[in-house]
Amino acid sequence: MEVIATAKNIRVSPRKVRLILDSIRGKRVGEAMAVLRFMPSPTAREVAKVVRSAVANAENNYQMAPTSLRIVRTWADGAPVLKRWKPHARGRVGQVRKRSSHVSVVVEEA
Repeated sequence: MEVIATAKNIRVSPRKVRLILDSIRGKRVGEAMAVLRFMPSPTAREVAKVVRSAVANAENNYQMAPTSLRIVRTWADGAPVLKRWKPHARGRVGQVRKRSSHVSVVVEEA
């Protein structure tokens, strides 16, 4: 049985989150948490929260053993974009798009 956890409106662009999600996809939960713990990116901490949430959902709602869980699927979708303005030369203005993302992790028993 698959168990899902989602974190919404994380203030990191989906492109940056996908790089981290690609490194943990298909691994056991313990191994994935070890990989995330030693990644230099601050985004890895947000992804680790989602993985811990999926493990807690599996353990509490479906009585699955946390040691036997494996990450099956991960994805990051776009969330609402904050649009800001940055001044440029000669009185002009440029748009700055501050992207955010929805991160989802699916785990199941191996």
